Amino acid sequence: MLTRESLRADIAAIIHADPGEIGGEDDLIDLGLDSLRAMNLLVRWSGSGLRLDFGEFAERLTLDAWWAIVDRQQQQQAG
Repeated sequence: MLTRESLRADIAAIIHADPGEIGGEDDLIDLGLDSLRAMNLLVRWSGSGLRLDFGEFAERLTLDAWWAIVDRQQQQQAG
């Protein structure tokens, strides 16, 4: 199961940043995330069985927005 903090840690690792430097509303592109790295993250997170759509993630590139998507998907999967 993914957590908000595990998403933060994965994002930080892929952009070579400290997780504490990633705020919930920070623009991930401004922090160094590009589309290829974002796709790599989604592939990794989809490995847990979630059905994640890149287009939905691309609409808002923040940790808070991404966590809302993942959390909703996990709840749907569990329910």
